[in-house]
Amino acid sequence: MVYFAKWKVVLILAIVGLGFLFAAPNLFDEKATNDFPGFFPHKQVNLGLDLRGGSHLLLEVKVEAVVKERLNSLVDGVRIALRREKIRYKRLGHRGNGVFVTILQADKVDLAKSLLADIEQGFDVTVDGSRISVRPNKEGLREIRDAAVAQSIEIVRRRIDETGTKEPTIQRQGEDRILLQLPGVDDPERVKRLLGRTAKMTFHLLDLDGSIEEAIQGRVPPGSLLLPLIESNRGGKKDEPRHYLVQKRVAVGGDHLVDSQPSFDNRTNEPIVSFRFDTAGGKRFADVTRKNVNKPFAIVLDNKVVSAPVIREPILGGSGQISGGFTTQEANDLALLLRAGALPAPLIILEERTVGPGLGADSIAAGKVASIIGLVFVVIFMVIVYGLFGVFADIALLVNMVLIVSVLSALQATLTLPGIAGIVLTIGMAVDANVLVFERIREEVRAGRTPISAIDAGYSRAISTIIDANLTTLIAAVILFQFGSGPIKGFAVTLMIGIITSMFTAIMLTRLLVAGWIRRSRPTKVPI
Repeated sequence: MVYFAKWKVVLILAIVGLGFLFAAPNLFDEKATNDFPGFFPHKQVNLGLDLRGGSHLLLEVKVEAVVKERLNSLVDGVRIALRREKIRYKRLGHRGNGVFVTILQADKVDLAKSLLADIEQGFDVTVDGSRISVRPNKEGLREIRDAAVAQSIEIVRRRIDETGTKEPTIQRQGEDRILLQLPGVDDPERVKRLLGRTAKMTFHLLDLDGSIEEAIQGRVPPGSLLLPLIESNRGGKKDEPRHYLVQKRVAVGGDHLVDSQPSFDNRTNEPIVSFRFDTAGGKRFADVTRKNVNKPFAIVLDNKVVSAPVIREPILGGSGQISGGFTTQEANDLALLLRAGALPAPLIILEERTVGPGLGADSIAAGKVASIIGLVFVVIFMVIVYGLFGVFADIALLVNMVLIVSVLSALQATLTLPGIAGIVLTIGMAVDANVLVFERIREEVRAGRTPISAIDAGYSRAISTIIDANLTTLIAAVILFQFGSGPIKGFAVTLMIGIITSMFTAIMLTRLLVAGWIRRSRPTKVPI
């Protein structure tokens, strides 16, 4: 009991020292920590939405748009399959939630059915005379929905990360909804603009044969689209809305983009967006521009034409630039959207809440008061009941609080209001191990043991009970973290950290303090 190996003493003191070092930045404001030397820890505890303030958004993924796009793609697949086998057909198109086609050759209906059954997984093919329908079944719809929501969450995460927001909460809620919490966001409108754009960019050749005037009146040529030009603001004068008639077929898809960056045009000095394709996209882009020199080429973003420059020469490098009278902020946002990728479906904001920093400050103040009151009562109780040993336990408790803050800072975990509740709970639980040890020591003293023998027996015989009690609580905390939502996870994080640090301070640090006291005072009785 009295003897502690030097390496154990060094290890305990090193952990305590590092705890104070990593917790220290929380005593300063964020600007002051930026001036710290490079070797000095500068990370602070991240405050959650309920403490720091920010935005809370509930988004809905419009899965119907994904299904519609999937059916459009299926129409092209059906057309290719039937033409490859030279099967004549009519009335091919999608209506409602299915694709329909009428086969003109009765002897090839079965062949057409087998061909269409192999095009898409999760779709049912039914035949009614010469009419074949292809519809997604329940399993197929579920897969489409799950894939759309999962991809949307990933794209939302990329877009939010690009804005520099720390510790956002992004999680699925229900079948087609996404919960988004952004602590400390001071421009929620910009975030809403970023999330409100699908950012699906495609490149189309213009339909030079059709009439825009007739298309505006509703007579759009087959195989073409009438798209508006994105309104720009050049020189303070708003351009008149214009339209372009583009070929429906996508010449190059934006899914081949690998990078996009905001920059400035060397000639006009106006903000632009530079982009770069991957190998397949660059080759496709080069082929299209090589075959269509001196023809206009429309850049389409979310069904609006950004610009339609004329191809002066083949673009062989797999890169280009987009100009459209952008402001610097618009160029930055567009580059961010293209870099993060296109959403598979539009997002609709169902619910929006803004939490002011004042409410968070009140919560923090209330949490501090609760923590201090709990700490004071525990400290007084331990001193009254256990005397000098209670003082040792109180020292360990204070170190435990520092270690919790240091771990939260080092791991950049998010502290929420339930997290503060977990810390307050930890204050009461942190002395449990010491209470078990001290009560065991009292029993050994009553049994007639010497002070050193009683203390040694108290620690050695109580250790298994301490581990069992804390391990069961730790398991419960892990389950809460694994299956709980945001607030529950915040509580579970601080509870898990508090259990681990309290085990260290109660078993190792308190024992080191007691051993040091024994070596110095050589007591004849235990003051407990």
